[in-house]
Amino acid sequence: MVILAFLTLLISLIITPVVIKYAKKLNATDKPNNRKVHTDPIPTLGGLAIFISFLIGLLILQPSSEYHLAIVCGAFLIITLGLMDDLFDLSAKLKFLIQIAAAVLVVFWGGLQVEFINLPFGGQLQFGFLSTLVTVLWIVGITNAINLIDGLDGLAAGVSSIALFTIIGMAVIIGDVYVTTIALILLFSTLGFLRYNFYPAKIFMGDTGALFLGYMISVLALLGFKNVTIISFVIPIFILGVPISDTLIAIVRRYINKQPLSSPDSSHLHHRLVKSGFSHKQTVLFIYTLSAMFSVAAILFSMTTIWGSIVILAISLFAVQILIENLEMINSDYKPITKFVKGLRQKS
Repeated sequence: MVILAFLTLLISLIITPVVIKYAKKLNATDKPNNRKVHTDPIPTLGGLAIFISFLIGLLILQPSSEYHLAIVCGAFLIITLGLMDDLFDLSAKLKFLIQIAAAVLVVFWGGLQVEFINLPFGGQLQFGFLSTLVTVLWIVGITNAINLIDGLDGLAAGVSSIALFTIIGMAVIIGDVYVTTIALILLFSTLGFLRYNFYPAKIFMGDTGALFLGYMISVLALLGFKNVTIISFVIPIFILGVPISDTLIAIVRRYINKQPLSSPDSSHLHHRLVKSGFSHKQTVLFIYTLSAMFSVAAILFSMTTIWGSIVILAISLFAVQILIENLEMINSDYKPITKFVKGLRQKS
């Protein structure tokens, strides 16, 4: 299976230069502005290379699941949305509605829902009529989270690859052949594209790729960990720790600074790292390392006791808070831990 899935890497390596050529002909380029770090127009639509390679991989390996048709149809809807947005710059409201439609397709047609969580000390947390809402919010949230971190050469593709690699490992452990197969195909398709997307990028994935990767990763995470313990339910959150935390921080930042939640800004993790003096490549590699650390935490989380899991969660939250304060990701005044420590020093 791994050897056949590896063919998608070769296919992606071949198809991506073709997409670069036609993106230039269509003038489908990402042009520089005050929020972007590149100085020259770069061909976009790179997500098509990932998607085409992925489809060929599906035809080669033919994975089977009761959810498969709904997932693939939702992927086509997401890819169409991303393509139209890259070409015509759709409104945020329309993009959000189509993302919800793709998630609803998976939930109602495919039947994929998180219905309950087994609590660690006994009993269950039943979502009941909220299960549909929880599932849709997860899919739409992760889809947008991957899109939000797509701000530097190779960043979204690399972070997605690390997440997919971890999902593959977890799926192998629990014996889920379908998730393993789909994630392998998607991983190799993304790695082939990353060859041309890493700094200095020859092509960007655009919304076409970022939304597609976010959608697929959100679904794969749900397939692997739905209806399990609350500890296991936290695992995909750890695996996607960087995009999820960056998205949540952005929501808090815009709320505290009284900005519209949908308004773009230049205070995401990668922006702040660059402004603090990191080079383009150093920033990407730092976030890769951060993503890998979250993935290791996810694996440890799945193997330890309840109290061990609580310790890992507490350390992770503390580390994220320190990062937020040092990089001033909310604003220059939001430093509760720093102020608390300074207060203790002054008292002593």
